[in-house]
Amino acid sequence: MKGSLLSPAVIQKVLDTIQKTYRCGYQLAKQPKREKVLIDYSSPNIAKPFHAGHLRSTLIGNFVAKINSTVGHEVVRINYLGDWGLQFGLLGAGFKRYGSETQLADNPIKHLFDVYVEANKMADKDPVIEREAREFIQSMEQGDSNSLNLWQRFRQYSIEDYIKTYRRLGIEFDEYSGESQYWNKTPQLLEDLTMKGLLQTTQKGTQIVDLSDMYTGHSSYATLARSDGTSLYLTRDITAAIDRYDHHKFDRMYYVVDKSQVNHFKQLIGVLRMMGYSWANRIHHIQFGRVTGMKTRRGEVVFLADILDEARTRMLHNMQVTDTTKQLDDPDLTAEQLGISAVILQDFARRLSKDYKFDWDRLLQSQGNTGIFLQYTHARLYSLEQQAGFPIPSSVESIDTSHLQEPEAIDLVAHIAQFDSIVLKAYQEMEPHVIVKYLLRLGHLVSSAHKKLRVKDSPIEIAQARLILFNSARLTLAHGMDILGMKPVDQM
Repeated sequence: MKGSLLSPAVIQKVLDTIQKTYRCGYQLAKQPKREKVLIDYSSPNIAKPFHAGHLRSTLIGNFVAKINSTVGHEVVRINYLGDWGLQFGLLGAGFKRYGSETQLADNPIKHLFDVYVEANKMADKDPVIEREAREFIQSMEQGDSNSLNLWQRFRQYSIEDYIKTYRRLGIEFDEYSGESQYWNKTPQLLEDLTMKGLLQTTQKGTQIVDLSDMYTGHSSYATLARSDGTSLYLTRDITAAIDRYDHHKFDRMYYVVDKSQVNHFKQLIGVLRMMGYSWANRIHHIQFGRVTGMKTRRGEVVFLADILDEARTRMLHNMQVTDTTKQLDDPDLTAEQLGISAVILQDFARRLSKDYKFDWDRLLQSQGNTGIFLQYTHARLYSLEQQAGFPIPSSVESIDTSHLQEPEAIDLVAHIAQFDSIVLKAYQEMEPHVIVKYLLRLGHLVSSAHKKLRVKDSPIEIAQARLILFNSARLTLAHGMDILGMKPVDQM
């Protein structure tokens, strides 16, 4: 839609649609067939660092959930915790050697992480540690009450800490599950594969499924059991997928995991296909690239909370040294929301599969293509509404859109009119950068229009038309930011 071709009637229709629908929450006008969509994302490992990869999975998964909800699908958000397997064996064995009940009570997540790091380091030097880790896992799988009680405590401490951090991001999950729910179902899976003639035992004693008819290279066979009979991550993932389909009968299921796991998901889908599950084709792996350079002033990032704390602290400092910062009721909360928006936009600024370098200085700038710029635009538009001296007109029919014929007004209306098609494109490609690019352009068009189209001190008929245009731009911006996972601020 070219701006120069917009008539007052077309402008009125565009603004009327926005005013009637966006004020009550946005949903795509022409929605695809409603589906049930499961999204597996974030999925940190108990007591291991919540590293940058988990941050990306968390932010991207939240976008995938929101964009699917926006187009009308029923969405189930799943956080599938890494709460079983060898790394947990290392933690259990390590706690028996290096653990402290006092430190665990004082700061559980930090202490569990310290214990894991020490156990992992010692395991490289002393094979006894790794043997003890495997024995701890075996004792858990055999139902040892002491080992299971310790595991349950560690798991609960971790979930409580994760929920606090997710709350800061405005993220909630419908289900917290984990590998631990499926280890005791893996023998049945292996038995089913044996009955179907699909499971083979290698000379080393491991059990595999041959996928060479589907794949070549590392994906051509899937190892499902170690020589000692213990299950692997892939085995538990397969049983989880079967359980999820039995329970949810999903139309699609997304795994939001970095691109290094591409072979894992090929094998997951391949084994399910070999077993005759036609719904395996409904499983999709949303791959994303690596992040480098994510450090705080204290050094390497260890926990997600470290990133959020650093973003808030740096943003608060920037606000304190900026003359234009408003007097805020809760500057810490505003700084946090701004910092999170900055992190989100930097992450979504390019195709998900691309690697990028984390840059604190660039992402917190208020000028240029940043999350802070989007927030500044929203706050600026909100301020304009508050200072107009009259309320936003209750309907578009009451204003004269012939007063919106300046190039800046027409360009802004034309861009706003594209929002539905942009949301649909972002959904079809499952790429947030589509919306990011659109919103940044919207911000620049608002900036140009704000300089040219004065509301205050203009004749009332012109002022009303301009105010409803700017309000429509703010509503569009707010809904776009929400899909990306940002909370628009009204002041900054």
